[in-house]
Amino acid sequence: MYFPTNYVWSMAVVASLNNGGLIDEIDRACKPVLEASRNGDDAGTDLLYASWEAVANRLIREAEADEAAGRRITAGDKFYRASLYTSQAERLQSPKWEGRNAAYQKSIDLLFKHIELAGAPVRKIEIPFEGSSMPGYFYQAESLDGRPTPVVIQWNGLDSTKEMMYYSQFPQELARRGISTLMVDTPGSGEALRLRGLKSRFDTEVWAAACVDLIESAAASGDIAVDPERIGLVGWSLGGYYAPRAAAFEKRIKQVVAWGANHNWGEVQHGRVNREGENPVPHYWDHVMWVWGADTKEEFLATADKVTLNGVVEHITVPFLITHGIGDRQINVKYAEQSYEQAVNSPKRQLRIFDESEGGTEHISIDNMLPVAGYIADWVQETFAEQA
Repeated sequence: MYFPTNYVWSMAVVASLNNGGLIDEIDRACKPVLEASRNGDDAGTDLLYASWEAVANRLIREAEADEAAGRRITAGDKFYRASLYTSQAERLQSPKWEGRNAAYQKSIDLLFKHIELAGAPVRKIEIPFEGSSMPGYFYQAESLDGRPTPVVIQWNGLDSTKEMMYYSQFPQELARRGISTLMVDTPGSGEALRLRGLKSRFDTEVWAAACVDLIESAAASGDIAVDPERIGLVGWSLGGYYAPRAAAFEKRIKQVVAWGANHNWGEVQHGRVNREGENPVPHYWDHVMWVWGADTKEEFLATADKVTLNGVVEHITVPFLITHGIGDRQINVKYAEQSYEQAVNSPKRQLRIFDESEGGTEHISIDNMLPVAGYIADWVQETFAEQA
């Protein structure tokens, strides 16, 4: 809690520290807006962006000088952190903030400067979807056994992006285990929402089908070296609803992970009307109406009532892992227990709750993220091996 009275702003600090940010740089970004943070989540988010952008811009200038001098590794590292800080500050802005799209595009451009200089095996990919396409990043892992690799589709939640998936190091952890990753901004998230206007929907199996179709066609053409018979799906935060829902009805998915359960998100929204629990972002009601394409709070709440796994997880017939932090202040741990209890037809269902003794107790274990990413990656690897 860098900002003692402001959970949402503090979460951006924790996410940055757990995704490769440096404590000195983050302190320099936050200290000028410490007083502003006391005015609530919504007020002053533009000031916060300006303060974080100042640190990012300094890093960009240094990175450009390093690149010109041939110091590619150092330059790539600085572009990475500039992208990370820009992304986290952009995430906290109002959907009505006129600089939002430019800030988001800046985070993408900086990340790909890092990828270019680092030589990371990542490229942009488009997933055809209903007359448009979902943007993604494909991370090609090296095979450990001479065969095409398994592949995991990774999905966002309510307010994250495919860039944040890369920052999380989860695709890199999977690659160390010989598993490729398709990071996707589904409708309602990231680039799909910000730059293409694609809105979320409750029947996420339609997104899953599009992702699997792309993997099958790209594997058949040799464009990617993956095994289309070994496809997993991981979703974090609201993805803890999106991914289990998809796996329940898209049977080409062979395993699924809810990285932070979200069994009855509609019920949570009605609780938030009464200010129960913490919100994930400032300007919360504007944000959720933007994501779901609703004109009023009432219209949004009616849509949110459809976002439940009651009567759904019983249809999951593949291995199913649920992870959750015991102290999650956004989504109560009871929702993880509900998903586990109802997933009676999964041949391998597992609930892993992270407690105070080990950390990872907050939302999607963002307070100790990399060890949790490693735990999930191990489970994915072991489960694919069992299914071989």
